[in-house]
Amino acid sequence: MKHCFATRGLQVAALLLFFFMAALPLHAEDKYEPLPGEGKKVAIGTDYSFVYKFAQKPALGISILKIEVADKDGKKDSSLKITADSGMPSMPGHHDSGEVEFKKNKEGDYVTPVDVVMPGGWAVKLVFRKDDKVLYRGIISFDI
Repeated sequence: MKHCFATRGLQVAALLLFFFMAALPLHAEDKYEPLPGEGKKVAIGTDYSFVYKFAQKPALGISILKIEVADKDGKKDSSLKITADSGMPSMPGHHDSGEVEFKKNKEGDYVTPVDVVMPGGWAVKLVFRKDDKVLYRGIISFDI
């Protein structure tokens, strides 16, 4: 009988710990700012800005995401490191790409493939870094 109460006590403690951890607020570094639609300028602090667009409307299969970064003077800049992590928020871990670094094309734009494997809601989490310091986090959401 004592063993049953001890086991039940551990289960209750684990459940309380789970709810406590789930209620904790996210750290600022974990937050992703929802991005406006394609082609709209987004500021990265005071030193940079960017515009994103897909080569064609996302659909099943691979869609190419392109980002153009500009410095505070409006000149194209390719000195940042940008990563993307795409997936379905409703199915975390099942179709996630993992963090993938954007490549630079010959025009100095950042490009990466986004592999959409099934209909539903999708998100692409973007992280912009300079000298290994995170400057900005944003998220693109879309439905197929």
